[in-house]
Amino acid sequence: MKDTNKPTTRASRSGGRILDVILVLLLVALGFVLGLTSSNAMFLKSYFASLPPLICPTPSALPTQTPTPPSPPPPSSPPPPPAQQHQQQQQKEQIGSMGLHVPSTSSAVAHNMTDEELYWRASMAPKVRHTPARRVPKVAFMFLVRGELPLRPLWEKFFAGHEGLYSIYVHAHPSYTGSPPPDSVFYGRMVPSQRTKWGDASLVEAERRLLANALLDVDNERFALLSEACIPVYNFTTVYAFLAGSATSFVDCYENGGSRSRYRDFFAGRNISLAQWRKGAQWFEMDRALALEVVADDFCFPAFRDFCVGRQECLIDEHYLPTLVNLLGWGARNANRTLTYADWTRPINRHPHTHGAAEVTVERMREIREEGGGRCFYNGARSGICNLFARKFSPDTLEPLLRLAPKVMGFG
Repeated sequence: MKDTNKPTTRASRSGGRILDVILVLLLVALGFVLGLTSSNAMFLKSYFASLPPLICPTPSALPTQTPTPPSPPPPSSPPPPPAQQHQQQQQKEQIGSMGLHVPSTSSAVAHNMTDEELYWRASMAPKVRHTPARRVPKVAFMFLVRGELPLRPLWEKFFAGHEGLYSIYVHAHPSYTGSPPPDSVFYGRMVPSQRTKWGDASLVEAERRLLANALLDVDNERFALLSEACIPVYNFTTVYAFLAGSATSFVDCYENGGSRSRYRDFFAGRNISLAQWRKGAQWFEMDRALALEVVADDFCFPAFRDFCVGRQECLIDEHYLPTLVNLLGWGARNANRTLTYADWTRPINRHPHTHGAAEVTVERMREIREEGGGRCFYNGARSGICNLFARKFSPDTLEPLLRLAPKVMGFG
């Protein structure tokens, strides 16, 4: 007899195994869900624990009045004056064209360029003759000094009321730390300087450095070199009209036995012959075209500089510029004279006479103004003006000069 219960038993066993598998899967799924929930709970607990506690104010702590609205922002500072805007624009232009850092300063003449960088930049000249905007030419007054400017009050009266027609540049000894008052036209006008010594190439280097700094201002068209012992003998209007209207530069340039006595064979080896050698006063006034030539000179000046190496004194300040002007073939474009008077009738140790306070008289000042008479030429015609400036005047001449300036020089 067959056992009819076996198939039923096998089916029940298969069904039980399936249930076991499902149960195991459910347990695994439940464990995964519980683990995920636990980890999220721990994360939220740690996250909220890291937050600062939220304090809800009690009704008594709430304000009883309407909160005060926030104060308006302070008004913006007024725009800088036009002069300061011009200085800031010059600084931006310096940064943009050279990629150099220009210190933030109230002075537009401050920079961090080396002499090489300065000469390179200053020697640039536009090819287009006509500017897109109306320009007013300025005269650059360049003071080569040791430190103080004892006659500064006289010059301040000379410049008063003529802003926009002049620029001032001062080259002092680098150890000098003084400064004129902030309301002075000389304030902040000291250019980066180097040590200078009389009878040394450093004097010529200082002159070229002054010219280069002045050339950075494209409005400067005339350039006058002065010292702390120089004074103006005419008012600003006369000086400006004379210089701005001149067709020539004024560089003393001549040849005689005295000038040839300082020539050395060294210069022949640098292609500067005795026939090209010239002499003249150090104090010049020149136009922009000649100033560019001086700053860009890499032929004549290196020869004079190398000649001075190892020498106690070489006196090239009286020969470099006159010789360069002759080499350039400036010819009729140079008046071959200086505009700065000096009394060589009473020299002391190779220096002109220094005027003291007792010598500052109406008669003496008129003599200086009229010195030369009709022998001087201006734009091809005889002129009654030979000298615009004069030297040397000691510090004690300031008071008498201030008294005489309105009567004799026409300013003050």
